[in-house]
Amino acid sequence: MNMNESISRAADNSDETVMSAQEPEAETRREDIKVEEGKTVGVPYADDPKFKLRNVEVFYGEDRAIKDISLDIARNEVISFIGPSGCGKSTFLRCLNRMNDSIDICRVKGQLMLDDEDIYHSKKDVVELRARVGMVFQKPNPFPKSIYDNVAYGPRIHGLANRKSDLDEIVENSLRKAGLWDEVKDRLDATATGMSGGQQQRLCIARAIAVSPEVILMDEPCSALDPIATAKVEELISEMSETYTIVIVTHSMQQAARVSHRTAYFHLGHLVEVNETTKVFTSPEHELTESYITGRFG
Repeated sequence: MNMNESISRAADNSDETVMSAQEPEAETRREDIKVEEGKTVGVPYADDPKFKLRNVEVFYGEDRAIKDISLDIARNEVISFIGPSGCGKSTFLRCLNRMNDSIDICRVKGQLMLDDEDIYHSKKDVVELRARVGMVFQKPNPFPKSIYDNVAYGPRIHGLANRKSDLDEIVENSLRKAGLWDEVKDRLDATATGMSGGQQQRLCIARAIAVSPEVILMDEPCSALDPIATAKVEELISEMSETYTIVIVTHSMQQAARVSHRTAYFHLGHLVEVNETTKVFTSPEHELTESYITGRFG
């Protein structure tokens, strides 16, 4: 049985597992499992890190949402963040391009390095950072503009194209990389909001690609899509990993198994385990990881 079949079987059996377990006993088992703060089992570090993250903590006022996490994200890898709702995976993701800056009560501590540059340095240009580290959100959010202008928006404001022909080339190349060119090349002037949900999400990926990022962050990019559109986005993620470092938050364990090289399991603000995806889903090292992927809680 291959990895995808194994994780699909585990996911399919999760409802049965939960129903057969008495809820109070399951709750007791979960709370009895101890998580040592700052300790992550598995392989949290990489030989060639794009991101080097050390002792990261995130506070919302006095509440600590992320608890002493250290992790490397390797160059040109796809890494998935999984875990129950509210475990901190999206909060941690947003640290990587300082999206949390928009929340007044949010504070980020620790060392967050992108190619040995401190992304939280007081003199760091956040606009430049977000060009290097693009973001694709859970719900497609195309601008109320034409398909062409959606993709051209970033290159225009960053001054990446001086001539119309240069801009045309960027738009075409970005749409090709997003697997969308053949579907829209004859209607580039049409409004983007008239596209299907799956097309809109791939357009948002093309928009992110257009400014030549090094990293692409994806926060549950397929949760609002149908299975066919999801398959297209997942195929695109696999293709893009040859060029970009990709970090994806997903609630779908099957998706993590299909697209990622490593998988990181979060629990109540802790980074519990990071390992090769095959190992996480077939022989996890931590009891909490095993409990989650077998459906005991989630």
